[in-house]
Amino acid sequence: MTDFDTTDIPEAHSTIGTRPLFVMRLAVRPIITIGAVAGSAIRRIGIVPGGQFMGERLSGEVLEGGNDWQNVRGDGSLLLDVRLILKTEDGALICMTYRGIRRGSSDVLSRIDRGEVVDPASYYFRTNPLFETSAPKYEWLNGIICVGAGHRVANGVVYSVFEVL
Repeated sequence: MTDFDTTDIPEAHSTIGTRPLFVMRLAVRPIITIGAVAGSAIRRIGIVPGGQFMGERLSGEVLEGGNDWQNVRGDGSLLLDVRLILKTEDGALICMTYRGIRRGSSDVLSRIDRGEVVDPASYYFRTNPLFETSAPKYEWLNGIICVGAGHRVANGVVYSVFEVL
């Protein structure tokens, strides 16, 4: 095997920058637990009746009907598969999808599942949002990748979403 030389990595690829896109708060109804599926993960579903998002470049509401299909792994970590509809203050509709992971100690995850407020620094909760829209003003969203950092709050979740530059 030859040595791998990393000295020729372009400066633009030596770090990744971000800039804030918005902060989003989602209401989440009590989680529906389906149970163990296909002999592995436990399937849970969170129904999102709505929410709000606010940022410098876009703000608005999260429409009713979103959902979060979750898989709980054997170690208690949670895989998320979420689909939402955003409606901007000027009426544009935007589809937002993201996958993510929430993991932490079994004690912290149990406290979150019981609805307790837990310090976000005590667990890992990250997402990778993508967007689709036909609204000309927000067409730029179709061509970006984002990352989000989340934390649970009473009856919901809050995400800080950042555009990856």
